[in-house]
Amino acid sequence: MNLSRTTNPKIYAIANQKGGVGKTTTTINLGAALAKQGQRVLLIDLDPQGNASTGLGIDPNDRSLTTYDLLSGDATPSEIAQKTTIEGLTIIPATTDLSSADMNLMANEKRSYMLHDAIHQPDIDRLDLDYILIDCPPSLNILTVNAMIAADAVIVPLQSEFFALEGLSQLMLTVREVRQTANAKLRIEGVVLTMYDKRNNLSQQVEEDARQNLGDMVFQTVIPRNVRLSEAPSFALSAIDYDPTSKGSLAYVSLAKEIMERTPTQNRRSG
Repeated sequence: MNLSRTTNPKIYAIANQKGGVGKTTTTINLGAALAKQGQRVLLIDLDPQGNASTGLGIDPNDRSLTTYDLLSGDATPSEIAQKTTIEGLTIIPATTDLSSADMNLMANEKRSYMLHDAIHQPDIDRLDLDYILIDCPPSLNILTVNAMIAADAVIVPLQSEFFALEGLSQLMLTVREVRQTANAKLRIEGVVLTMYDKRNNLSQQVEEDARQNLGDMVFQTVIPRNVRLSEAPSFALSAIDYDPTSKGSLAYVSLAKEIMERTPTQNRRSG
């Protein structure tokens, strides 16, 4: 296949096999924050629950083309991508149909490369993107492996709770395996601490342990436990639109800027 990426967007898989760590919240709000900085962002909802799609206001009735069609090759990225209420942020939505993709993909000999091939085809240039963010399901299944093979790097949301680092080791093993077998350039871009409560000794201990063990791999920005982050999805809005001055929103803007600083200038527009 002749793959073209003249726009060369930076592709991040947002992954953690544990549920409830702020993965979808991070994907939505990081995408919104990057878009508010003038970047053009595509969010790919790779979770059959479709929470990122719902959280950005895509009605289930408006999901006639989804990530399933992208993986199966029945439609191109530019045909499936939908605009959100945020200028510069588009989304390829998901439905529960994606949960059957596991079984259907198993029969395809290129099953692990389907997302890679879909988003590295020349059609992707029509979207004129700076970033692609992939919201992975909360498991290390074939969908998550697809995301890692398609991505340049992984961003790992890590809840500030006991045993958080233990869960990270399995994810790192998977990244290493993908790097050795299918995507040599894959790396962990960073670990972002979520649901952080600075009044809580445990949060501080988790941060200390993470920085001690992982060093610069941990983003400087930490995402606080914040009620606005929890409320925003029920209004089908990013927190950055729902309450731009909340601590959660400001933290994601800070994270977006931190990520942009790491991105080569030829990959991005000025904010």
